[in-house]
Amino acid sequence: MTPLPLREELRGLEPYGAPQLDVPVRLNVNENPYPPSPAVVADIERAVAEAARELNRYPDREFVALREALAAYLGHGITPAQVWAANGSNEVMLHLLQAFGGPGRLALSFAPTYSMYPEYARDTHTGWEVGQREEDFTLDPDRAVALVRARRPHVVLLPSPNNPTGTALAPEVVSALCQELDQGLLVVDEAYAEFRRAGTPSALELLPHHPNLVVTRTMSKAFALAGARVGYLAAAPEVCDALRVVRLPYHLSAVTQAVALAALRHADELLGAVDDLRAERDATVDWLRAQGWTVADSDANFALFGTFPDRHAVWQGLLDRGVLVRETGPDGWLRVSIGTGPEMAAFRDALTSVTETTEAAP
Repeated sequence: MTPLPLREELRGLEPYGAPQLDVPVRLNVNENPYPPSPAVVADIERAVAEAARELNRYPDREFVALREALAAYLGHGITPAQVWAANGSNEVMLHLLQAFGGPGRLALSFAPTYSMYPEYARDTHTGWEVGQREEDFTLDPDRAVALVRARRPHVVLLPSPNNPTGTALAPEVVSALCQELDQGLLVVDEAYAEFRRAGTPSALELLPHHPNLVVTRTMSKAFALAGARVGYLAAAPEVCDALRVVRLPYHLSAVTQAVALAALRHADELLGAVDDLRAERDATVDWLRAQGWTVADSDANFALFGTFPDRHAVWQGLLDRGVLVRETGPDGWLRVSIGTGPEMAAFRDALTSVTETTEAAP
């Protein structure tokens, strides 16, 4: 067969994706372990059935009702004109780099950071560069500003809480970078914002002060809606107008819009498990530290812990005991998503067993 005319930089690459394995305890992709209630499912069913009656027609291209509902949920004086949505925050990020990145332009982040960011850059022919976080995975404002001043990126991508470490951005870092990026965008990726600890601010509070600030969110995590693929952002209306240029036609299906609107009608109920997950996260962090492991401070629904001379052996040992976690982040570290109480008990038992039978003990 004649070789396909694949782009040279894509040859031999493996597609992104965490393992999807059928094991009793899956704690590797930061899902909400609590499924929607029967009442939520029933409302979604009614909404989808209503949408199905007009599936011969294209959906609302401007998804006005969804933008209105998302703006109301976010608060902070955000208007529907400041909201954009797409198929997961992944597509939101891709839209941003399609519009503001591209050939001859640079996107920048600080490692460790979300592993999909360089792929968004690659797929949009945007240059990619990373600086380094501090040893505790925070960002020093002066060092961050110095790198931005030296490299002049067009887009800076920063998760807060950070994935994979769970570290939240300090507001002064956000403000300092926005001020330095006089001709660029700062994108604060708040996929896990609902899980942040009390007193940890959201970058949404800074939107009125920085027209080049973009705050992205998702319904996959706290809303327990990972299967629906709904992400969104809040930004200046001019940013949203720019994204209209690069989106695919009718990119949000009528079914997706209906599901998201139904979920937002039940926001209080769907977010009801967040407090429980926060408490379980904090208990997990305390337990891991009591066993002698180093654990990054987390404002997300996961914990990064280590370090291991051979983290893959520990990962495999946990998997052999029916617990799937994630090999991600710096060498020697593992990340565990926060599950239900019984799931976390199974994780603790499995990790204890692994460390007793290998040389992985701290």
